[in-house]
Amino acid sequence: MNETTSVKSPYEVRILRDIRRIIRAVSIHSKMLKSTQDITTPQLVTLLALCNDGPMSLKALAQAIDLSPSTVVGIIDRLEAKCMVQRSRDAGDRRQIQISITAQGFAFVEQSPNPLQTRLANELSKLPELEQATIALSLERLVQLFGADRLDASAILAIDAMETGVKNDNAKSHPSPPS
Repeated sequence: MNETTSVKSPYEVRILRDIRRIIRAVSIHSKMLKSTQDITTPQLVTLLALCNDGPMSLKALAQAIDLSPSTVVGIIDRLEAKCMVQRSRDAGDRRQIQISITAQGFAFVEQSPNPLQTRLANELSKLPELEQATIALSLERLVQLFGADRLDASAILAIDAMETGVKNDNAKSHPSPPS
């Protein structure tokens, strides 16, 4: 075995196995969401942001969910085709387009499963702050070791997010439907 592929400590095996488990959990969740709900994680996160924060411009939406505006355009196109969001001119500035969730989109959010990261966030919040800091520092170090610290990152836990370079989500609880 050459130097780059040999395992030198029992910790390496444990770390690599656990990373693979995390990747697998994300993959299974993403596939389940797509097959059972016919929606991707970035689409669900977009709906959640619009549901929680109300109508917003494409630029504000992209910032709210930490995705590039060009990625959000594609997501909005697909959600609009499913009648879950709509585009409309801003009353104050007709040059601006506002994106809002429709009643159908809101109904979907109400019955949709929580994104995988919601469970993780809930479980992390139960841990003592020192343990949360230890986990954060360890993961940050792993990112450096992988050489991934230069990649755009996403808090969206989805395989499709990794493949398309999409970024973050701000999943929150579900508010009241649009009026």
